[in-house]
Formats: sequence, structure tokens, C-alpha cells
Amino acid sequence: MATTRPWHSPVITGAGRGLGRAHALAFAAEGARVVVNDLGVGRDGRPETDGADPARAVVREIRERGGHAVAHHGDITTDQGAASLLDTALDTYGGLDTLVNNAGFLRDRMLVNLAEDDWDAVIAVHLKGHFLPLKHAAAHWRARHRAGRTPVARVVNTSSGAGLLGSVGQSCYTAAKAGILGLTLVAAAELARYGVAVNAIAPAARTRMTEQTFATAMAVPNDPDAFDAMAPENVSPLVVWLGSAACTACTGRVFEAEAGRITVMDGWRRGPTEDRAARRTPAEAGRTATRLLARAPAPLPPYGTR
Repeated sequence: MATTRPWHSPVITGAGRGLGRAHALAFAAEGARVVVNDLGVGRDGRPETDGADPARAVVREIRERGGHAVAHHGDITTDQGAASLLDTALDTYGGLDTLVNNAGFLRDRMLVNLAEDDWDAVIAVHLKGHFLPLKHAAAHWRARHRAGRTPVARVVNTSSGAGLLGSVGQSCYTAAKAGILGLTLVAAAELARYGVAVNAIAPAARTRMTEQTFATAMAVPNDPDAFDAMAPENVSPLVVWLGSAACTACTGRVFEAEAGRITVMDGWRRGPTEDRAARRTPAEAGRTATRLLARAPAPLPPYGTR
């Protein structure tokens, strides 16, 4: 698919399993030289004891298919780890065109049972884990622009339906994923002058993070010829396109991607409004709000309430 080339090296966080792995393989299939980042932790972000190295496993898989990839095991929730991620791309392949922020894990609890440490850990991996790689990549691209070599650079952030609508039992995950949407909008506005497009996806697919919640809906079909609607590979083509030079005049947008469906999300838009040049009493404000609510469409319900 020549329209998506060229890349120096897409950098993909959390690329050892699930969606990240599917993205890495899809980019490599297009001829990209991929930096595969993964700490190799469990579904809850805690260390695994089986000695697995998913980043190296994906690198090996790419190389066995004739592609180019390198593993990175740094912690992208730390400034040093995020900086070394970008250095790996520059030192190994001499360039950086695409950053796919994907890393994450879950520590689900109802709000009243959620520990502060679990909140901090989930916010760190999802939100801070987007911010730090993006900050270092943006600094690199800004320096190139100032040197007269404006890049054609792309960032793909990973939000979630939880970030768009909320999800019962996932307050910290929802808050982080909603924050990623805000970060995407700001980064798109700030980095456009440097040749950088920043977009986000809200994917739904079968991964370690979703297999317990959506076990029935996300089961692999018994018929090997049937379309596996929840395979993570269904999301990756959109990510590859968003991460390529072929993606033009598109920044600051959010796409839902699930099975064979791609949706451009509208985001927050002003709905019914009443304005007057005077301060309202609380009772007047209440009457105004009630009239406006009657004219507004009902919001979509959070996941877990349907």
C-alpha cells in the first residue's frame, strides 16, 4: 500500500500484546521499521513472573516475516523511559515519523472501593504514558521544523468508549481515557505548525483488558472462515493510515473503531441555549435549565448501565 509510505520508524507503546501487537505487525507489513515498546507486565500492571518478554516476541515475529523491528523495555510513565523510547528510534533507524500511544492496564473497582494507589497507577500508564512520549516526540519535531526541515509527523492516541461515555467500575480508567481526548485536542492545535497531525481512536477489540468484561461478545467464532469481528487486527488498518503521510487535513479528530465499523465522533458541541443580559436567581436558573434539557437529546448511557 504505497500511499501510506514512507516511515522511518513508528514507535508503538504497549506493543507486545493485543492492539499494540496488531498495530506493530500491520505497520511492519507496510515496510515500516518498528520500535516495539512493552514492559511485559500483567493485565493489572504488576510484574509477571513467567519470564515472558512480549516486546522481543513481537520483534522476532516481525523479523521472521522479513520486516525490521527493535524492542524497547523502558517505562514510558517516567521521563527517562519516554526519552529513551524516542532515542531508540533515532539511534536505530535515524528518524521518527509516527508515535502510537497505546500502553495501558486496568485496576477496576467501584468508586468507593478504589484505592489511591490503583487510581495513581492507572492514570500514570494511560494519561502520563501518553503525555511523556508525546512531549519528547514533539520537541524533536519542533527542533526539525526550526532547523528548516519541517517533518510530516503523525501521532495516534488511544482513548476508549469509556473515555467517551463512562464505564461503571472503571472511574480511573474512564478519567484517564477522557483526559487523553483533551490532550489530543490541545496537542493537535499546538503542533500543527510543526507538521504534526494528532488524532485519537476509541477502539473495541478482544484483548487481555477486555476479555473478562466482554467474554461472550468477543469470543472467537467457531467457523474459521467467519469474520472475527472483535479481532484487534480490525482496528490496525485505521491506525496505520492515521500514522501515515497519506493522512492529510485530519488532525484533532477522534474515531471509534470496532469490527468493520469506523465512526468519526462529534465530541462536545453546544446544544440548546438561552441567553439574557441579567443574572438569574437560582430558581430562574433552574427553570432555564429544565427548559433546555427538554429540548436536548438524552445522553448515551455509560457502559455497564444498559
